[in-house]
Amino acid sequence: MSHSSQVVQLNPRHERILEMLRKDRVVEVTGLSEVLGVSAVTIRSDLDALERRMLLRRIRGGATSVQAARFVRPIELPSQSFGEEKERIGAMAARMVRNGETIILDAGTTTRAMALALPSDLYDVVVITNSLDIAISLENHAGITVMLTGGTIKKTGRNPRSRSLIPPFAGLLLAQVNADCAYLCCAGIDAERGFTNAHFEEVEIKRAMLAAARRAVVLGDHGKIGHVAGARIAAIDEVSTFVTDAGAAPADVSALSAAGLDVILA
Repeated sequence: MSHSSQVVQLNPRHERILEMLRKDRVVEVTGLSEVLGVSAVTIRSDLDALERRMLLRRIRGGATSVQAARFVRPIELPSQSFGEEKERIGAMAARMVRNGETIILDAGTTTRAMALALPSDLYDVVVITNSLDIAISLENHAGITVMLTGGTIKKTGRNPRSRSLIPPFAGLLLAQVNADCAYLCCAGIDAERGFTNAHFEEVEIKRAMLAAARRAVVLGDHGKIGHVAGARIAAIDEVSTFVTDAGAAPADVSALSAAGLDVILA
């Protein structure tokens, strides 16, 4: 039997998605939703269906093309993706911080945007972080005392410019801390599967941060909604608030809210 006789016919929308992938190599859920005139939920379903047939590879916020002969390891969208959204999310989260608080900032591009947006008139605030970049960006803030978690410098990752501390020994300080709030990043959020991340060593310190704080806020652009990564950070009910951008689909926001999460759109 020839290969052509085994080919299953694709619907027109799937054909269009694959055509865009052949051209651009990477596509985003939001862009496909706009071009094809359907919801982000429908696009994610389309991408999942095409991945099951090994015609593309799902990544955070979209999909990447694959060679026909092999199914390549997934990559992430560039760290610059959703840059404006991350700045808005960071600015929104920064306004939540109050004088006299002890907060924890996870390593990530969105939490770094939050750190850069912290008001200059804040005072008596302690920031505990495993991010070298966040620590350096806050070192000259007169009203903030910066503490590093300690640990081992991570040498690899999707964003080599994001220098972070990971286990071993990254959680020793956190075990001695009673913080007001932990602000964390994630790779994916799903109403049923909760908050997830691709790297297990990062999840270990994120869990320690959750345990060290009275409440937790997760920051993430809308491209992370609906994505489920390999390592679980927290269930929905372990986090009080999710700050995302206005590009989040209303259906996704409703599903997260129905699961008991306070969703704030920046």
